[in-house]
Amino acid sequence: MITIKIGGSVVDDLHPSVVADIKKIVEQEGVIIVHGGGKEVTKITEQLGKEPKFVVSPGGIKSRYTDLETAEIFTMVMSGKINKTIVKMLQKNGINAVGLSGIDGKIIQADRKKKLIIINEKGRKQAIDGGYTGKITHVNASLIKSILDQGYTPVISPVAVSEEFDLLNVDGDRAAANIAGQVKTDKVLFLTNVDGLLIDEKLVDTLTLAKAKEILPQIGFGMEKKILAATEAL
Repeated sequence: MITIKIGGSVVDDLHPSVVADIKKIVEQEGVIIVHGGGKEVTKITEQLGKEPKFVVSPGGIKSRYTDLETAEIFTMVMSGKINKTIVKMLQKNGINAVGLSGIDGKIIQADRKKKLIIINEKGRKQAIDGGYTGKITHVNASLIKSILDQGYTPVISPVAVSEEFDLLNVDGDRAAANIAGQVKTDKVLFLTNVDGLLIDEKLVDTLTLAKAKEILPQIGFGMEKKILAATEAL
């Protein structure tokens, strides 16, 4: 069994050969697909007249700040447009995909963050309201396994639900990692529009868990979340 994370950077331009490769894997073993789509969320947010806001953590992790309106846009774009576009593409190529969000069947449960510690414009740490961003606490692994057992390929958007039934933005890479860890898939594969992790302009083929944690602060925006997610999946 394998978890595949389709990055937002490749959703709009998913090459037919990639879909064909996914189909080959599906024919041999169960596949769980988790997708991103931050670029499209930003685009639609701007089209709706709202300025996207991003924050940076003390660890250098850049993320979207999600107020209530942004959470609604995030849910609409991720669980609607992007999710169904991927499902349509897979169905067109003979993969019996089922589009889901993390809300459905409480596939992804999360605690709403009360506050966020960020680095402000002055380079200082600052505590701000947590908005509608979540920290994943539980994955409904039994539901995902049931869907797989019936011969379907679940396609899951990274929108989580809290105990208070708030809709929460959770990072797609970390959602994929948590799903892989709790369903206990054998591998997690991240599909991106770059060759992989580059250190000193050299492609890194393998990393130990200890080394991954050591170099995390040195990794650029985007890839650092994938490395962090990989450590969380182990």
